Amino acid sequence: MKHLGTKKLRSKRLLLRRFAMEDAEAMYKNWASDPEVTRYLMWDAHSDCSVSENVAKSWVESNERPSFYQWAIVAEQEPIGSISVVNMDDHSESAEVGFCLARNQWGKGIMMEALAMVMRFLFEEVGVHRVHLKHDVENVGSGRVMIKNGLRYEGLQKSAMRRADGGWGDLALYAMLAEEWE
Repeated sequence: MKHLGTKKLRSKRLLLRRFAMEDAEAMYKNWASDPEVTRYLMWDAHSDCSVSENVAKSWVESNERPSFYQWAIVAEQEPIGSISVVNMDDHSESAEVGFCLARNQWGKGIMMEALAMVMRFLFEEVGVHRVHLKHDVENVGSGRVMIKNGLRYEGLQKSAMRRADGGWGDLALYAMLAEEWE
């Protein structure tokens, strides 16, 4: 693998780029403060903008690390979500990807497009062997994004995630290998 860090990625309608401190307000307003967006995640909705500012600060400080991959999903000049490598294993050359999107952007194919760009980058430029994602089984929209991007279902992890509300969630695991990438 060749770590390249968070490079700009573009499609016809999206820009994936590094987070900047100026993005904290949009992060808070567009997705991080929405309990419906964070319902199946392991972190609580941000209670105020200072929480988003602290998260953005940690990401900005990590931007120079070549093994750090955290993109702002930008449409029409404003961040509407994030997609990142949440776990990178150099030994197995694998990357686990996670994502989050503003509720008013759901159902428009945006996350499918963003994930396709990140997978292409990870397989073709970074040289990962395997990309995998997990989702709470109750979050069927995330599962559809994975299936539409050609990832295959590998199994179920029972009670593998403590949700922000304190309950336990089963995780569905999807993956793709480099030789399966088209």
